[in-house]
Amino acid sequence: MTHLQAGLSPETLEKAKVELKENPDTLHQDIQEVRDMIITRPDIGFLRTDDAFILRFLRARKFNHFEAFRLLAQYFEYRQQNLDMFKNLKATDPGIKQALKDGFPGVLSNLDRYGRKILVLFAANWDQSRYTFVDILRAILLSLEAMIEDPELQVNGFVLIIDWSNFTFKQASKLTPSMLRLAIEGLQDSFPARFGGIHFVNQPWYIHALYTVIRPFLKDKTRKRIFMHGNNLNSLHQLILPEILPSELGGMLPPYDMGTWARTLLDHAYDEETDYCPESYTLSVKDLEKDLSPKTMKRSQSVVEPGVLKRPEKVKNEEENMQPLLSLD
Repeated sequence: MTHLQAGLSPETLEKAKVELKENPDTLHQDIQEVRDMIITRPDIGFLRTDDAFILRFLRARKFNHFEAFRLLAQYFEYRQQNLDMFKNLKATDPGIKQALKDGFPGVLSNLDRYGRKILVLFAANWDQSRYTFVDILRAILLSLEAMIEDPELQVNGFVLIIDWSNFTFKQASKLTPSMLRLAIEGLQDSFPARFGGIHFVNQPWYIHALYTVIRPFLKDKTRKRIFMHGNNLNSLHQLILPEILPSELGGMLPPYDMGTWARTLLDHAYDEETDYCPESYTLSVKDLEKDLSPKTMKRSQSVVEPGVLKRPEKVKNEEENMQPLLSLD
């Protein structure tokens, strides 16, 4: 076991070995292989390239070097293309703070049977007069950034439960394809987290309509991990024990305190270490070469196969220009 695995329990070490193909004997070599690919994307500013940071991307992609690098590139490209989203990405930001206080996201204290952290969203809590959907997305991304520091969660991952009880048609009408795609790109395509399941409960018909719209943007693996429980909480409890769930989800614990996770982040004053700005992404090749292996220095002019990492079309997140999915007319 290397120092990079020091935070893992014996059970999680074995899981990393069996499920993720993590090998302590080749760990540093695996990390360097990913780091060596950075030179192929001079259009992206890779603001962190330390061992611990790259390791989380390898774990998210089961130590497939190219897929891990693709995710690393998309992580920074997403931030580079949506600079406004990542300005003042702090728990004290007014929009983020209010979203956190309303339970976006909620984080349960107990892990599930597989060691995964359980996130809960009570959709009806969205106060659209006080903060936007983008604020909710920023609060979720900030929360994930804080939690992914835990190596146990890098290996075991997360579960998301969304309770749509009392989420009105009017609230749903504020969602747009661009908003939802922005969320999918940020969570599915550009973040090094393993999501073991996404559970919808008490969803009305118009949420099924929204899902139909976003389904083409979901990967097959993601689609297979989305469970539509409706009002049948027993099917949810077959996958997540009621002993660790709050009463709102048919669990045996007291009602969830929406401010729990907000207080955790605010008490620690968590924020991203790097303030994303255009200047941060203008790293020169010389800045990158200092971390490359001698082997890669010899082929520093190499490029990725054309089209493999094609830059996605920028998603506009100016909410006033977005068209709604559902019309109230």
